[in-house]
Amino acid sequence: MNNTLARVARWAATAPAVALIGAGSAHAGETLDKIKERGVIKIGVGTSPGFFAPNKDGRWEGFFVDFGRALAITVFNDQDKVEFTSSSPQQRLPALQSGEFDILLSGVTETITRSFKLGFNFGPIIFYDGQGILVRKSLGVTKGSDLDGATIGVQSGTTGELNIADFFRKSGKTFTPVTIEDSNEFLKALESGRVDALTQDSSDLALRRTLLAKPDDYVLLPERLSKEPLAPAIRAGDDRWLQIVNWTVYVTIQAEEFGITKENIDSFLTSEDPAVKRFLGVDTSLGEAIGLDPKFAYNIVKTLGNYGEIFDRNLGAGSSIGFERGYNQIWEKGGLLYSPPFR
Repeated sequence: MNNTLARVARWAATAPAVALIGAGSAHAGETLDKIKERGVIKIGVGTSPGFFAPNKDGRWEGFFVDFGRALAITVFNDQDKVEFTSSSPQQRLPALQSGEFDILLSGVTETITRSFKLGFNFGPIIFYDGQGILVRKSLGVTKGSDLDGATIGVQSGTTGELNIADFFRKSGKTFTPVTIEDSNEFLKALESGRVDALTQDSSDLALRRTLLAKPDDYVLLPERLSKEPLAPAIRAGDDRWLQIVNWTVYVTIQAEEFGITKENIDSFLTSEDPAVKRFLGVDTSLGEAIGLDPKFAYNIVKTLGNYGEIFDRNLGAGSSIGFERGYNQIWEKGGLLYSPPFR
C-alpha cells in the first residue's frame, strides 16, 4: 500500500491535467476556482426546520446545512465560509444551472432525467425518503387508494406531481390535483379545506404537520408512493468538484462505521489500525496523494460529528422532531449508508 501511494503521489505531482488542493489552498476545476476566488461556497437550500432554516440569530442550521459546512471545512478548513440561500423547488435547478449556486443541498431527488437531460451530477445519497400523503383524520382513510375522488395539494416543481398521478393511475382511482407554488400556502390549503390531503416527501410532511394549529387532527398515511433519494446536486462537467462533494459526505459515514464521534475522535489518533490512521491523517500519505489536507476528515468530524450525530442533532432523538433513522442507518445496522474505503 505504501509503495502504491508513493507512486500515486509522484504521478499526481507531475500530471499536468490534475489540479490539487493542498492544506492551505485549493485549485481544481472551474467551480472550485470560482469558490476560491470569492472565498465562500454558495449553497442553495430550502426552508424546512430540521433540514435547513435560520435560527433566531439568523445563522443557518439543519441536517443539509451541516453537510454544506462540512464541505467548507474540506475546501477552506472553516465551516463558516458558506453562503446559504433559500430557493423554491421551481427555481433551484435553473439557479444551479446558471451558476447562482455551486451546489444544491435542498433535498433534491436524484432522477435519470435530471442526470441526463438537465445535465446535473449528484453526490452520494444523504437522505433516503419516500413520498407520503398527509390527510385529515376526519376523512377516516387508512391508505392512499381510499382517497378516490379527493382533492390533493402538490407542490409544483417537484417529482411529487408525476408520482401522485402515477399512483392513482395504477390504482384505477381518480383525484383532482391542486398545484401550489408557494410553500407557505401549502399548509393553509389543507387547514382551510381547499384540499383534502397534501402529498410531498414524507419527511417534509412530518415536519409540516407539527406546524399545523391542531396537528393531532391530521395523520401521515403509512405507505410510500415513491423512492426519493435526496442527494447533493452540482452542474455536470467538473469532476474534481464532484469528488470533493462525494468524499466529504463519505467522511461522515465512514466515521460512524469506525465508531468515531466528535467527542472521542482524539482517542483514535493513537490507533494502530492503518485504515484509521489514513482516515484521520495521522498517516499523511493518503491526503498528500489525493491533494487534500490529510486532516480534512478529522477536521470535519471534530467540528460537526459523524453522520449519526448530524442526523440525531437535527432530525432524530436529539432534536424536537424525533425522526427514526430507518434506511438512514449505516449498513452494519440494516440501513443503506455505506462508504467506499479511504485507501
